[in-house]
This record gives sequence, C-alpha cells and structure tokens, in this order.
Amino acid sequence: MSLQFGERRPGGNRPSFDMAGQVHPVWFLVLLIAGIVLWGISTCFFTVETQGQAIVKRFGKVVATKGPGLHFKLPFGIETQTYVPTEKVLKHEFGFASTDTSSRRGSSTFQKTSMHQEESLMLTGDLKVIDLEWVVQFRINDPNKYLHRVQLVDKTIRDISESVNRRIVGNSLGTDVLTVNRVQIAQESKRELQEILDSFDMGVTISTIELQDVTPPDPVKPAFNEINQAEQEKERFINEAEKYRNQMVPRAKGEARQVVEAAEGYRAERVNKAKGEAAAFAALVEEYRHAPDVTRRRLYLEMLDEVMPNLGRVLVVEPGQSSPIPFLNLDAAGNPLAPSRSDTGGNR
Repeated sequence: MSLQFGERRPGGNRPSFDMAGQVHPVWFLVLLIAGIVLWGISTCFFTVETQGQAIVKRFGKVVATKGPGLHFKLPFGIETQTYVPTEKVLKHEFGFASTDTSSRRGSSTFQKTSMHQEESLMLTGDLKVIDLEWVVQFRINDPNKYLHRVQLVDKTIRDISESVNRRIVGNSLGTDVLTVNRVQIAQESKRELQEILDSFDMGVTISTIELQDVTPPDPVKPAFNEINQAEQEKERFINEAEKYRNQMVPRAKGEARQVVEAAEGYRAERVNKAKGEAAAFAALVEEYRHAPDVTRRRLYLEMLDEVMPNLGRVLVVEPGQSSPIPFLNLDAAGNPLAPSRSDTGGNR
C-alpha cells in the first residue's frame, strides 16, 4: 500500500505534515505548552550561595531577602533575584592593581599604570609629593540598601576614600606620613569614610584601611633620601645636645647646691661664734663691774697662759748681773729639756 505525502503510517507517532512540510497546529501547540511549562519550572527555583543573600523582587519591588539554600519564586520573570555577597570581605585597591588573589605586600604580581599613578600621587602639608598606595576592605551588612540607596556603589566608595585620604595627607607633614603617622592616618581615614557612607545609608561597613606602600616618587627619591639623611643627622645632634644638657645641668645644680650649703654652714658657724664671743664678753663685762681687780688679774694670767707657751726659751736677767739665771723652757709641750730656738735668743 502506498502512502501519500503528509499521511500517517498506521501505528506510527510521527507528527503529520502538510504538503508544505509544516508541523500540524495541534502538535505545535503541544510543543509550545511543554516549553512554557519547562521554562516556568526552571524559573521557579533558585539557589543562594553560602557567602551571601539574595534580594527577591516582584515587578521591581523588593518582597523578600533569602539566605543560603534552595528557594522558590514566582516563575516567568514575575519575581527575580539578585545575589549579594554579604559574608564576603570585598576590597578596593588604590594606586595599584593586583593581578592575582594574593595581597599586594610580598607579591610581585601587580601592575601600576599611569591611571594608578595619578590616583596615588598626593601633596602633603609641607608641599612634598608622596606616592601612597592603600587598600579598603569592606562588608555589605544590608543588601537591600547596598542595591538601591546609591547608584554606582563601588565608584562612590573609591571617590570618597580618595578624597578623604587626600585631605588627611594634605594636612600632615611628609615625614610623618612616611614614618610615624601611618597607623593614625589609616585609622582616621577609616573613621571619616565610615561616617560619610553612614550618612548615605549604603548598608556598607568598612573593615580596615591599610596603607600598603608610602614612598616618594621615583624621580625625587635621591633628593628625598638626602633630605632624610640630613634630618636624621639633625635629630642625632639634637639628641646628643639634650644628652649633654641632661648630664651637665644636674651636675652644675649639685655643685651649686654644695657651694650654697657650704656657705650656709660657714655663715652659721661664724654667726654662732660671734654670738658666743659676744655673750662671753658681755658676761666678762658684768663680772668686771662686780670685781674689777680680780677680773683684771684673771685676764692677765689667762693672757700669759695663752702667750707664754709660744715664746720658746726665755732668759731672765736681773739688773746688775752679768750672766742670766738658769732658763725655764716654756714651749707648747711644757718640756723643759726640749731644744730651744736659739741659745742667744736675747733678753725678754
């Protein structure tokens, strides 16, 4: 039995074709419905990764926030989801661009173009040019705000961070930026950047801001090194002078205090001695008034007792005699046999 073109073979399941070779409308409708059903099933489910959340929108309006896992939504594009990595630390690099996932420090796989150079060159408060490279790390704490509060969120963060760092560096000395104030600059930059982002209500939290590399530009590095060397020499001389001053000033103060104390002791000694002599003289005058003869004789004897031991050998010659009488040695030791200063000391 012959078959005409377009007729079905008995027991067969091939779609029927007309003379033009087109599918019968019934089968076309079946295929269309099956495709729609498959499309609807495929758009009913979505998966959220463990490092983030998904914002579900219905005709552009946010209706839910979904966490990690498998979730259901209305098909056919009625509801759409947008994934936001809320559990991941994101970062922006300034002044350089890493070419792999390793950090800038200790890594040789990075690039620095003219655009990066313009971004990193800054002017300090003492009119020095430095090359500042830094990294901003942040997290998304509110995916809804992150997606809808501000357009171009990444560009906004970069522009604000660059503006804040330029202001802070512009108010600092170049040597401080290169040496001692790097940590303070990073902390102040983080605080100001966070305050501005909070005012925008962006749903972003700054984790850290780290100054990776702070150096003078390559063309001026030799001159800058000479300036640093001169400043170090200056600091060394100042420290040596301070050390010498700290040694000499206490010593001079101690010597001055010693001289003053010695003078005070001498003054007290002289004053006390003078007061004692004055008191003794006053007492002597009082005794003299009561007994003039006795006091006068006593003074005479005390004077002889004080003077005579210092005279040495004394010769006593009576009037009319040619030879002196035996002498009596009245030296300070009271030894009559001690040698005299002169056997012919003369008459006393």
